[in-house]
Amino acid sequence: MPFEALAAGSVVSIGSFDGLHVGHRQLLDRVIAKSRELGVPSIVMSFEPTPKEFFSATNPPARLMRFREKFVALEEYGIDIFYCPRFNSAMRGIRSDAFIRQILVHGMNARHIVVGDDFHFAQKREGSVDDLLRTRSALQFDVDQVPSIIKDGIRVSSTAIRSALADGDLSRATSLLGRPYRMSGRIIKGRQVGRTLGYATANVDLRRRQSAVLGIFAVRVSGLDNSYLDGVASVGTRPTFDLVKPLLEVHLFDFDRDIYGEYIHVDFISHIRDEEKFDSIDELVAQMNKDTENARSILAATRDDRTSS
Repeated sequence: MPFEALAAGSVVSIGSFDGLHVGHRQLLDRVIAKSRELGVPSIVMSFEPTPKEFFSATNPPARLMRFREKFVALEEYGIDIFYCPRFNSAMRGIRSDAFIRQILVHGMNARHIVVGDDFHFAQKREGSVDDLLRTRSALQFDVDQVPSIIKDGIRVSSTAIRSALADGDLSRATSLLGRPYRMSGRIIKGRQVGRTLGYATANVDLRRRQSAVLGIFAVRVSGLDNSYLDGVASVGTRPTFDLVKPLLEVHLFDFDRDIYGEYIHVDFISHIRDEEKFDSIDELVAQMNKDTENARSILAATRDDRTSS
């Protein structure tokens, strides 16, 4: 990044920020407020791939957000700079003092660093808030440690949200996120099997190695009109048709328009059921009819809670 833009310093926070849940937003609020107070840019530093993905390359945790979704969300939130260096063997081996001096101070000219109370960094996660506090006077930066948020006895974290989504507990995930779980993407042409069954779908390539959600869901879609559109969605491999690559398919209620190429946001409101392989197409269609009725009923009951983000 051009150092000229950081000549007066910066306010920095570091982490994966996967999902931008209520705990992340508490950090971001502090970062933005401090950057305005000091009159310097706000920076969120993350890594690509994430350290967890780097160390679990064959079975990485499901991402709550793709890189593009995170970039757009941070920009919309008001963060000035999203700094995302590659996490590789060199980054893996950096020691905590070198990370502070080379990356935070010399690289980003950090005047103020905002981190969570569980913050760890550098080789083998050896660095902690104590290291920042120990070096802040000599390196001339301040440290702001933000406590975790506890909701219903659960510490808000991306891991807790992944667990809730894996369990199909959309209510708990929504509480921890502060909004419904969302997946975004561009509508692609599929095999058009749904259309032959009476259920035309908007197909979205997940562009994820693993999905945080699988199954059938009541959803709301934005990006096509000025308001939300109700629908039912399937995330998975369509076992009746033996697909290999997971796909997000959304059937929008009372909607008939050519929307190929459009970029949409799908908010997951409620889990209806897990994926299931059916012995016949007739059984599948009968279940799709039930899923649609269930989704309509769920969404009608929650319509008053509809908000946009």
